[in-house]
Amino acid sequence: MDLSPLQFVAIALCFTIPLIGWALLFRQVARFWKHFQLGQPAVRTDNPTARSLTLVKEFLGHTRMKRLPLVSIAHWFTAISFLVLFATLVNAFFQLIWPDFRLPIIGHFPPFEWLVELFAWAGLIGIIALIVVRQRKHPRNSAGVEGRRSRFFGSVWWQAYYVEFTILAVTICILLLRTLEAAHITLVEPETSIGLHFPLTGWLADIWSGLSVGTVEQLIVLVAMIKILISFAWMITISVQPTMGVAWHRFLAFPNIWFKRNADGRTALGALEPIRIKGEELNFEEIEDLDEDAALGVGKVEDFTWKGLLDFSTCTECGRCQSQCPAWNTDKPLSPKLLIMSLREHAQAKAPYIRATEEQRESLSDGLKAIGELPLIGQTGYDIDHPLTAYAPFSGQQTPAVIDEDVLWSCTTCGACVEQCPVDIEHVDHIVDMRRYQTLIESAFPSELGGLFKNLENKGNPWGMGQRARLDWAKDLPFPVKILGQDVESADDVDYLFWVGCAGAYEDRAKKTTRAVAELLDAAGVSFAILGDGETCTGDSARRAGNEFLYQMLAQQNVEVLNEVGATKIVVTCAHCFNTIKNEYPQLGGQYEVVHHTQLLNRLVREKRLVPVARPDEVPGKSTAKNPASTAPVVTYHDPCYLGRHNKVYAPPRELIGALPGVELKEMERSGEKSFCCGAGGARMWMEEKLGTRVNMNRTEEALATGADRIAIGCPFCRVMISDGLTAKQADGIGEDVEVVDVAQMLLAAVRRGQEPEAVEEEAPEPEPAPAG
Repeated sequence: MDLSPLQFVAIALCFTIPLIGWALLFRQVARFWKHFQLGQPAVRTDNPTARSLTLVKEFLGHTRMKRLPLVSIAHWFTAISFLVLFATLVNAFFQLIWPDFRLPIIGHFPPFEWLVELFAWAGLIGIIALIVVRQRKHPRNSAGVEGRRSRFFGSVWWQAYYVEFTILAVTICILLLRTLEAAHITLVEPETSIGLHFPLTGWLADIWSGLSVGTVEQLIVLVAMIKILISFAWMITISVQPTMGVAWHRFLAFPNIWFKRNADGRTALGALEPIRIKGEELNFEEIEDLDEDAALGVGKVEDFTWKGLLDFSTCTECGRCQSQCPAWNTDKPLSPKLLIMSLREHAQAKAPYIRATEEQRESLSDGLKAIGELPLIGQTGYDIDHPLTAYAPFSGQQTPAVIDEDVLWSCTTCGACVEQCPVDIEHVDHIVDMRRYQTLIESAFPSELGGLFKNLENKGNPWGMGQRARLDWAKDLPFPVKILGQDVESADDVDYLFWVGCAGAYEDRAKKTTRAVAELLDAAGVSFAILGDGETCTGDSARRAGNEFLYQMLAQQNVEVLNEVGATKIVVTCAHCFNTIKNEYPQLGGQYEVVHHTQLLNRLVREKRLVPVARPDEVPGKSTAKNPASTAPVVTYHDPCYLGRHNKVYAPPRELIGALPGVELKEMERSGEKSFCCGAGGARMWMEEKLGTRVNMNRTEEALATGADRIAIGCPFCRVMISDGLTAKQADGIGEDVEVVDVAQMLLAAVRRGQEPEAVEEEAPEPEPAPAG
C-alpha cells in the first residue's frame, strides 16, 4: 500500500501531537490529585450506591439544569455527543492510513451508525444554540454597569469561545467525514444502501459527486487529520490551563457530583456543616485542648477541604448563581461565580507555596511569596462600580487581599447559588466557613454584629429585651395559652409545642402571625403549649454570621430544655427557626418532628378542622395588633428562602391561599425555586445595607408590580424586610392599600365569618430592627 505525501504528514502530526496531549493530560490529572490533597480531610463516601444513582440521574437527566430548558436540552446533546462520538475519533486515526476503515463489528452496524449521525447533528445544533445563547446574554446586550446583569459577566471569554469553536469544528468534521464516506461507498460499493448506513448524511454525499475515488480518499485523510488535531489541541490547551473550568468541568463534574454533601441528591442547603478540625467535628467542650495553629473556619485557601478545592476547579463559569444572587442583583460586589473563580485561581497560584517546606520557601520567587502570604479576606480598596476589582485575580492590579470583606458579608445565605449550580458547588458552606474564621479568629466582622452577639449572649434574643416580654403577644387572647412547666408538665400532654421564636414574641408585626396561629390552632381543637420565658434564640443569625461558639451555646441550651420537657412535635412560624430546629439541632442530639405553621394549617384545612368560608368583601380592612385577621381579593406570595429553597416547602402556603374563598393568587416572576430573597438571611437583618440598592426594595417592587392587595409571607424576617420596603413605597404614594400579611392571617380572616374586625388603628411601623449597642 502506497501512502501519499498527505498521509505521511498526517501520520507524523497525528501520532506525535496526541502523544504530547495524552502526556500533558495525565500530568495534569496527577497534579489535580496532588492539588486536592492540599485541602483538609472530608468524608464523602457514605452510601456509594445512592451516590452513584444520584450521579447517573443528574448527568443523564440533566436535572440540575432544568431551570433553563433550552440550554438544558442543547447541553444534554452536546455532553452526550462528547461520549458517543469518541468512537469517531478512534476511527479517524485508522482513516489516516486506510481511508475506507470502519471500526470492527460496530463500524458497519446500522444502529450504531444512526446513533453517530444523530448525535453528530444534535451536537452541532446544540453547540450552535449555546453559542447563540452566550451571545444574546453577552454583557454588551445586558443591563447594568458594563453589562453586569449578564450571567456571563466576569467569565473568561477566550476560554469559552475556544471550547465552543472546538465542539463546533469537531462536529462539522464528523459530518463531513460521514458524507465523504457515503460518497466513497457510492463509488466503490454501489450496491450498498446509503439510506441504511447514512440516514442523516447520505443526502449530502452529492456535494462530492464528480470526484474520483483517490480524491475522496485524500479528502477523508485531510478531514480526519483536522479533526484529530483540533481535538488534541484542545487536550493540550486544557492540560496547561488547570483553571479552565469551562473545559475541565467535563471531567471534574462527575466526581464533584458523586462527592456532593448529600448522597441522596439533595443540595447542600438546610443545615450548615459543623466546624471540623482535620476532618473531625469540633467538640466545643474540648476547645482548650486545640492546637494553637488549628483553624476555626477558613482563613487560608488550604483550610478548605479537598472537596472545596474540587468545587473551585469544577466551576463552569455559567453564571447561573450570579444571575440569581440577591447581592449581585442589587449592585453589591458579591458574585458567587466570581468568588469561586477567585478561590480557584488563588488556590492554583498558591499551590507551589503550600507544598514547599519552610526552607524551600526561602528560594521561591518574590511573586510567589507574595501570593503565599496574601490574606484571603481583607480590604482591597475596590471600586464599587467595577466589581471585578474586589477580586484580586481579576482586578488587574496588586491588592492587599484575595477577596474583599464586603464580598463575604454581602451574602444572605439564601441558597440561590447552590440551588442553581449545575455541578453541585457548595457556595454557602464555603462563605460561612470564611465568616467563621473572620469572626472567631480575626474578630473582623461588621460593627453591627457586635450588638447582635452581645444581645444574644446576655438576653437570649437579638433585640436585647427581657425574657418576661416573651409572653406579651398572648395578652387579651380569648383563651389561655398554656406554658410548659407551669400549666402543663410535659409536652406529651399537648399535641404540639408551639415555638414562638424571638420575632414572634418581640416584633410587633410578627406578633400578629403568632396570635393568628394560636387562634387557628385553638379553633381547630389542636392543643399546644409554649416554653414562655424558657425559650431563647435558636442561634440561626449567630451561626450564619460565623459565631459558631455563640450558636453552640444557644442551641445546646434549647436542646436541653426541649429534651427536658419531652418535646417531640414542634410547630414554628419562623422559617429560620424551622430550619435550625429541624435540620441543625439533630447535630446536637435534638431529634424532633418539626412543622412550619403553613404545613400544619394546610393539613387542618384538608381535614376540615378549619373551614374557610368568609370572602374578602366580608372582612374588609387591614389587621391590627388585637385583630390580626386580614385578607383581600388578590394576593401574591413571597417564598421565604429558608422555607422554600432550604427546605423545599413550596406547596402548603399556596394550597392554603388556594383554599380561601374569593382569593386569587398572582405569582411574582421570581417565585418557587427562583424566588428572590428579602435580604434578611445570613444575619443581614442586623446589618446596615450600605452598598448598592436595597434587596428588600427590589423584592417589594416586584410584589407591587403584580397588582396584589396583600403580600403574603411565611416568615417574620421576610415580613419585617418587605414591610419596611412597602412603607418606603407608601411614603411615595404607591401601594397605600396594600398590606404585608402572614398566610395565617388570611386564613384567620376566612374562618371568622360574621366577626367584624376592629377599626384599623394607626400603628407606626416598627423601624428595621437593629441590635441595642
